Amino acid sequence: MTTSGSGKLNFCLVFQGLTTLAARADARDMDLSVDTWSYLYAHLMSLWVNRFYIYSCAAFGISIWICFQFITTKTKKQNEKSTQKLAPPKVTPDVVINGYTLPKAREVYVAGVKVFYGSQTGTAKRFATTLAEAILSLNLPAEVINMRDYDPDDCLAEEATSKNICVFLVATYTDGQPTENAAWFCKWLEDSVNDFRFGKTYLKGMRYAVFGLGNSVYVDHYNTVGKNIDKWLWMLSAGRVMTRAEGDCNVAKSKHGSIEADFDAWKVKFLTRLQALCKGERKPCSGNCKKGKCKSKRKQSKEGSDHDQRASEQENNEVEELFETTSEESGTEEDGSHNSVIDVEDLGKIMGHMKKTKKERELEEEASGTGPSEQNNGKHEESGRREMITPGLRDVLTKQGYKLIGSHSGVKLCRWTKSMLRGRGGCYKHTFYGIESHRCMETTPSLACANKCVFCWRHHTNPVGTEWRWKMDQPEMILREAIENHQSLIKQFKGVPGVRIDRFEEGMVVKHCALSLVGEPIMYPKINTFLKLLHHHNISSFLVTNAQFPVEIRNLEPVTQLYVSVDASTKESLKKIDRPLFKDFWQRFLDSLKALAEKQQRTVYRLTLVKAWNVDELKAYADLVSLGKPDFIEVKGVTYCGESTASNLTMANVPWHDEVMHFVQELVDFIPDYDIACEHEHSNCLLIAHKKFNIDGEWYTWIDYDRFQELVQEYEKSGGSKTFTAADYIAKTPSWAVFGSRERGFDPLDTRFQRKNKTKDISGC
Repeated sequence: MTTSGSGKLNFCLVFQGLTTLAARADARDMDLSVDTWSYLYAHLMSLWVNRFYIYSCAAFGISIWICFQFITTKTKKQNEKSTQKLAPPKVTPDVVINGYTLPKAREVYVAGVKVFYGSQTGTAKRFATTLAEAILSLNLPAEVINMRDYDPDDCLAEEATSKNICVFLVATYTDGQPTENAAWFCKWLEDSVNDFRFGKTYLKGMRYAVFGLGNSVYVDHYNTVGKNIDKWLWMLSAGRVMTRAEGDCNVAKSKHGSIEADFDAWKVKFLTRLQALCKGERKPCSGNCKKGKCKSKRKQSKEGSDHDQRASEQENNEVEELFETTSEESGTEEDGSHNSVIDVEDLGKIMGHMKKTKKERELEEEASGTGPSEQNNGKHEESGRREMITPGLRDVLTKQGYKLIGSHSGVKLCRWTKSMLRGRGGCYKHTFYGIESHRCMETTPSLACANKCVFCWRHHTNPVGTEWRWKMDQPEMILREAIENHQSLIKQFKGVPGVRIDRFEEGMVVKHCALSLVGEPIMYPKINTFLKLLHHHNISSFLVTNAQFPVEIRNLEPVTQLYVSVDASTKESLKKIDRPLFKDFWQRFLDSLKALAEKQQRTVYRLTLVKAWNVDELKAYADLVSLGKPDFIEVKGVTYCGESTASNLTMANVPWHDEVMHFVQELVDFIPDYDIACEHEHSNCLLIAHKKFNIDGEWYTWIDYDRFQELVQEYEKSGGSKTFTAADYIAKTPSWAVFGSRERGFDPLDTRFQRKNKTKDISGC
C-alpha cells in the first residue's frame, strides 16, 4: 500500500512539472510571435509611405534596360549586314539521311531571267544581249532566247513554277505583224488564249515583262506585237512584274529621244525592280488605297515617282478593263464594240449585242428598200437576203482562229493536225479509220446549226436556224478558198521546232476533209456539188449531221463516211442535251436514223456521253442502233468547253475513260451484232463496229482511200447506177489500234507528248 501511494505521488509531481514547463514555453512563443509581426508591420508601412520613390526607381531601371536592348539589337543587325557578302548564310539542320545532316535550303525568289527577242533587223537581239549582260552583273543567271528556237507548247507552262522572270523584247514588223522569228510564238499564244482547253489560268504563276519596239510613224500598227503579247500573257493569268514599255524609232516622238534611250531608261527601271524581286519584296503600293490614304510603309523608289505610279496604275486599269469588260456587263453598245476583247470562255454573252445589231440592220434594209420583204423572186430575192456572217460574228470567229470564207463558210486548223505535224500522234479518226491527221482539212460550208447543244464548242456564237435563209456562195469558191486558207495555216508551221519536214510537205496537200467544224453542213443547199468537188480533188469526205434533216440525208450523194450525232436515246434527254429548234425534233431524229439505214456506204453513230445526263439509257440506245443499223458506233466522253451562260455543263459531267469503257462494254451486251473494235485513250473514245468488219478474227475498220476514189468516180460516170457498199473499200486495222492493245490506240511511229498543265487535262479533242 505504501509503495503504491508513493508511486502515485511521484507521477503527479512529474506531470505538474511538465505542465508548468509547457505553459512557460507557450508564453515565450506568444511573446516572440507578437514581436515578429510588429517588426514586419513597421517595415511594410514604411514601404507604403515611400511607394512613389520605389515606383520611380523601377521605371528608371526598366527604361535603361530597354534602351540597352535596342542599341544591342541594332548594332547586331548592322554587323550582320556588313558581313553578309563575306560570310555564308547560316544554315540550320533539317534532315538527317544516312548519318549526314542536310542544311535547310535558302529560299530563292528569282532563279534567273530568260530574255526572249523577236527581231527583224537585229535591234531587239542587241537589246536582249545588253540586258542579259546587265543581269549577269547582278550575279543572276540570264539566258538570251531566239523566239524561233523556243517551243511554247512544250516549255512555256514550266515558267509558271520555275521562279524565272521572262522578258520579251519584241519588234513590230510590216502591217503590225510579228517578225519572222516571233511569228510562231505569237500564233501559238493567240491560239492558246482562244482555246478553251488551255483555260484562263494556264500560265498562272509565270512572271513577265514586255518591251516593244516600233515606229509611231505607222500609227495604226505602232507596237501592236508588244501589246498583243502583253495582253495574251495577261489573259492566261501570267503576272506582270512591271508595266509594258515601248521604244519608238521615230526620234521626233520618242519619249527619250531615240529607241536606244527608251530602252536604256526602261532597263534601269527593270533592273531596279529585279533587285527588289530577288529580295522577296512585293510590288510597291500604287497609292490608290481606299479613301485616298496609302497605308503602305514602303518608300517609293526614285524611279517610281508619284507621277509614274499614277500613270502606271491608270494604264493597268485601262488594260484590265479592256480585257475583262464584255458587252453584257457594260450594257452599252459602245462598250461591246467589235474592237473590244472578248473572253473566249464567255463568248456566249455577246449574243445579245449581235442580235441587236442584226435587228438594226434588218430595219435599215427595209427602210432602204433592199430587205427581203422588197424582193419577191429569183435573183432579186437572192440579192436581198442577208449574209450569215454578221460583222460581230466575223470578229468573234476570227478571234477564235477561224479563216472565214465568203458569207457562210469557214476553215480552222485542228489541234490534231498540229500534233501529227510534229510526230506526236493523230486523232481518234487516225486510229479508227487510218486518216492522216496532218493532211486533214476541218471545214464547213454552213456555220449555221439547228441545235444549241449544251456541249457546243463555240458556246452558240454561230447562227441558228431551221432552214437556209441567207445569201449562198458557190461551192467552187468555197472549196478553192478553203484549201488556200488551210495551206496558209499549215505554212505557219514552217521552221517551228519539232515539225517534221516530210509531214510538213505532205500537209500542204489536203487528202481528207472533215465537214464537222461547226454548224450543220448538210443545210447548205449545194452540199452534193461540194462533195463531188472534194472527190474530184481526191479528197475523202467525212460529213457529220445532227439528225434533224432526214430528207437531206436521203438525197445525199455517197460520202466516204456519214456520221449522225446520237447524243441521247429518249425524247426528253435529247431535248435537254441538244436543245433542237424544230418542234417535231424527235420525229425528225427518228426519220434521220431510218434514212441512215438506207445508205450503202459507211455510216457511223456518234455518241457523246455526258455524265448524269445520258449514260443510263443503254436499252434505249440499243433500240436506236437497231433502227439506224450503223456500221460503226463512236462513243466519246464529252469535252468540257469552259463556263458559259449558254450552258450549265461542268467538269462533273465529264466521264473518265474507264467510265466510257464500262458504258461501251455494257452497251455491247445489248447489241449482239456488234463488238468493241478500237480504242483511242488519248481522246477518251472507243469504237464499236459491226461484226461484218471482223474477218477471220481480224478487224477491218480502216479505209482504202484510193479504192474509194475509184468507186465514187465509177458511180458518177454511170449516173448513179453502179453503186458500191462499205465492204468494197475496207482495209485491215493495225494491231496497235485494236481494242486491248498495249498502245491503247496510239500510233507507235509517233511519240506521245503529255502536256505540262497544272490546271486540267487538255488532251481531249
